[in-house]
Amino acid sequence: MLGFLLQITETAAVQDTAAKVVNKVAAAQPTVESLNLWELIMKGGIIMIPIFICSFLAIYFFFERLIAIHKASRSERNFMNNIKDFIYDVKLDAAKSLCKTTNTPVSRMVEKGLERIGRPISEIERSIESVGKFEISKLERNLKILGIVAGIAPMLGFIGTIMGVIKIFYNISLSDNISIGIISSGLYEKMITSAAGLIVGVIAYTGYHYLNILLDKVVFKMEDSGIEFMDILQKEG
Repeated sequence: MLGFLLQITETAAVQDTAAKVVNKVAAAQPTVESLNLWELIMKGGIIMIPIFICSFLAIYFFFERLIAIHKASRSERNFMNNIKDFIYDVKLDAAKSLCKTTNTPVSRMVEKGLERIGRPISEIERSIESVGKFEISKLERNLKILGIVAGIAPMLGFIGTIMGVIKIFYNISLSDNISIGIISSGLYEKMITSAAGLIVGVIAYTGYHYLNILLDKVVFKMEDSGIEFMDILQKEG
C-alpha cells in the first residue's frame, strides 16, 4: 500500500514539473502582435500622403466622368425619326424644342444644324462638326487627370522604395548591426509604398481606358447622327 502511494506521489510530482516547464517555454516565446490595415499603411511613411491624394483623385474623377459620359450616351428612342418628320413637315420650331428637351450632345449638334437650315450644306456641316468637337472636348475634360495619376502613383511607390532602402542603411550605420529588428522599419516602408503605388496606378489606368471605351461609343453615335441629319437635309432639299 505504501509503495502504491509513493508511486502516485512521484507521478504527480513529475506531472507538476512538466507543467511548469511547459509554462516557462510558453512564457519565453515572443508574442506576435497583429497589425490592422491602418497601422500597416501608416508604416509606409510620409510618401503615403501623396499616394492617398492620388487615390482620391482617381476615384473622384473616375465616377465624375462616368456619370457625365453615361448622361451623354443616353438617347431618346426615335429621336432622329421625329426630327426627320418635323423637317419634312417644315416644323422647325418643334424640332428645336425637341432638341432642347432631349439635352444630349447629339441633340445639341442637331439643334445647331436646324438653326443653319437655309444656308449652304457645307456651312451646316461645318457648324455641326464644330459643335461635335466642342461636346467631345467637354466629355474628355478631367480624363487626362486619370492618365496622370496612372503614371505618377507607381513612381511615388518607387520613391518610397528608395526612401525605405535609405532608411535601412541609415539604421545599420547607426547601430552597426544587421538584425531583422534594425532593418524591419525600412522594409515596411519599402514594400508598403511599392504596393500602394502600384495598386493606385492600376486602378487609375483601368479606369482611364474604360472611360475612353465608353467615350468612343458616344463619339461614334454622334458621328452617325450627324451623318443621318445631313442625309435628311439633302433628301429634303
